[in-house]
Amino acid sequence: MSTTEPPSAPTLAARLGTLRARLAPTLKSVQSLALKPLLIPRDRVLAPVLPAKSRSGAALMLVIAIMTFLAGLTAGAVHLVADASRDWSRAIAREMTIQVRPSPGRNLEADVAAAADLARRQRVIEDVRVMDRREGDKLLEPWLGTGLDLGDLPVPRLIVLRLAGGAAPDLAGLRTALAERVPNALLDDHKLWLSRLKAMADTLVGIGLMILTLVLMATALAVAFATRGAMAGTAQIIDVLHLVGAEDSYIARQFQGHFLRLGLKGGAAGAVAASVFFVLGGLVFGRVSQVSALEQVEALFGRFSLPVSGYLSVLVIGVLVAVVTGIVSRVTVYRTLRGMEQAQ
Repeated sequence: MSTTEPPSAPTLAARLGTLRARLAPTLKSVQSLALKPLLIPRDRVLAPVLPAKSRSGAALMLVIAIMTFLAGLTAGAVHLVADASRDWSRAIAREMTIQVRPSPGRNLEADVAAAADLARRQRVIEDVRVMDRREGDKLLEPWLGTGLDLGDLPVPRLIVLRLAGGAAPDLAGLRTALAERVPNALLDDHKLWLSRLKAMADTLVGIGLMILTLVLMATALAVAFATRGAMAGTAQIIDVLHLVGAEDSYIARQFQGHFLRLGLKGGAAGAVAASVFFVLGGLVFGRVSQVSALEQVEALFGRFSLPVSGYLSVLVIGVLVAVVTGIVSRVTVYRTLRGMEQAQ
């Protein structure tokens, strides 16, 4: 029985080199074929993964526009209330009043003149104005109505004191002098009303910021659900991308770019709509502000004129909504892909 001797080591090395040289072109073509999908430009890959135009995308963009519009209205209202609150504080802080009540056995006109004379002696008081009986009766019309004869009622007379800027008045000394000469006079520095107005304005601003936060949270939830729906509809394409070597970051960028564009379009539309609302509202309110029913609205919101900082806030909200849309979509894609890997 004849046996063949095994080839020597130099012979094996020569044969392996020849085989490697013959298979090198085949291996190179296979590798290039496997990497070819990853070398396609990003915009061409995005088209089959997420359509640029779809009903679901248009619906999400409309939702984002509505949410941005509501957030812009809230931000504008917060600016109006904050500006009005500052105007109230400045106006009230510079004024005080002296109430001179009618008292039996005393001359009301003489008491009013004495109280006004004491107020004029204060250096920091730049103006003293005595309101006549007719002006006092007019102040009571919103509560008592018109056409009433208030002559028999003990309506106090008012003296309005306007303070100069700088040093604070000597309230204790003025109260002591009034108590000695005009005991039926009462000095009101409006601090109680000022604190109540400030508390009301701060509450309205806090409510507005809370509504703004809720709107942003609702937008984020809508984007998260839309992203999950889009991933469910393109699950097979995502699997193919994984098979050819695409990483999760690459897939997340495709979804983030798509939803970021939707967020920018919807945010811009909502911000423009909110800005147009305030512009038209200011024009309309300027024409009908003389109506008595709108006087209280003007007292609360001023002239309904949004400052430049208010319009900038609306613009920032539009950009913020777009950024939140992109970030939420990216985070949702990562979590969904991680869940898919764990399920497998």
